Amino acid sequence: MSLLPFCQWLSETRLSVALHESLWVYPLVESAHVWSLALFVGFAVLLDLRLLGFSMRHVPASDVALRLLPWMIGGFVLMVMTGLLLFYAIPVRTYQSVFFRMKVILLALAGVNVFLFHSGVWRRVAEWDRDPVPPKSARFAGALSLVLWIAIIFAGRMIAYNWFDCDRQPQPAIVNWAAGCALEPVGPE
Repeated sequence: MSLLPFCQWLSETRLSVALHESLWVYPLVESAHVWSLALFVGFAVLLDLRLLGFSMRHVPASDVALRLLPWMIGGFVLMVMTGLLLFYAIPVRTYQSVFFRMKVILLALAGVNVFLFHSGVWRRVAEWDRDPVPPKSARFAGALSLVLWIAIIFAGRMIAYNWFDCDRQPQPAIVNWAAGCALEPVGPE
């Protein structure tokens, strides 16, 4: 099942074209995406460093989370909204980007990490809240979060480059497969 026909239709809508061709709106949306990413990831790093036991060791983890989570949630919501607008502006090229696909997978893994953390080790936070170094499972979740967000930012930044775009052929078959390129068959007619 390919979303390419939907993305092709989306790219031809009046608002998608207007957003992509806008002199001011597209750069503002892109800037808002980067700023909201900085807001979210900046505070996520602070929380992850507390979970790793590297910073704020004498502050209860629940206090750190209580103060940072509202900012993280706000940054995340704005980041998702602006990210959807960026996709909407250039849906076909974005959908067929190896790096976009990598970013989506990494975002899903980050979501699973958050879910497992909050449904597991965070439920027992009262047991380790004041420990300078949290339990291994909390440290693992914090470390995994840091690694995933570094990879997500890298993949997101690489979407802007066209090294593996479907319209740049020939490319290795694995790249065409990973990008979902719909290539015309080559051969005798």
